[in-house]
Amino acid sequence: MDITIDIRNEKKSKEKFYKSTFEKISKHRRDKILNVAISEFASKGYNATNINIIAKQAGISIGSMYSYFDSKESLFLTVVDECFYILEKALEEIDINEGDFFHTFEKLLRIAKDYAIEYPEINQIYLNITTQSLSSFADKLSFKLESITANLYCKAIKKARVDGIISTDIDEKVLSFCLDNLIIMFQFSFTSDYYKERMKVFLGRETLDDTEKVIEGILNFVKNALFIR
Repeated sequence: MDITIDIRNEKKSKEKFYKSTFEKISKHRRDKILNVAISEFASKGYNATNINIIAKQAGISIGSMYSYFDSKESLFLTVVDECFYILEKALEEIDINEGDFFHTFEKLLRIAKDYAIEYPEINQIYLNITTQSLSSFADKLSFKLESITANLYCKAIKKARVDGIISTDIDEKVLSFCLDNLIIMFQFSFTSDYYKERMKVFLGRETLDDTEKVIEGILNFVKNALFIR
């Protein structure tokens, strides 16, 4: 799977994990390097990935690779930053003023499914980041990757409380945490073989052939749990 990489000086976070020389090479070469890196990190995991192999498959020398990145860690963090940007762009499509809270939650569910299916390697990297084996990256990545959805949930929940859709007694932070856990498990069920089998155990073997029914079931569960009657 190839993705188009966009080096965004004006939109990227203040911290850049690559060297300035990486911005000066052609877009085609940048895309090639990062797409190869995405495939390697997704298939082998961070620890087993070899930056020499990435350089070879990208058609550049290891010397050139180190002129772009200080280390494998810097390359990995650049990859994660690009992956984050793709997710961020998807979430920007959500307008909490369009429809009610449950409409927003349904859009989040569908984005999670579509993101996992369209970008399986990126979703695999996200799944890998959540494991204890990559705990050294937790402080660098957890806030960046999770805060955008946490803020979206809180805004949507606050609006729903004002609109009288859900109870004012509900703690918006606890609720956003619980709802996001539902979505993460749903999203991982389209990437990880373990989570795919787990979903089949709970919902039946035919589940992956009828995701609309799963989405409808999750929405009904959330509506019944939260909606004020």
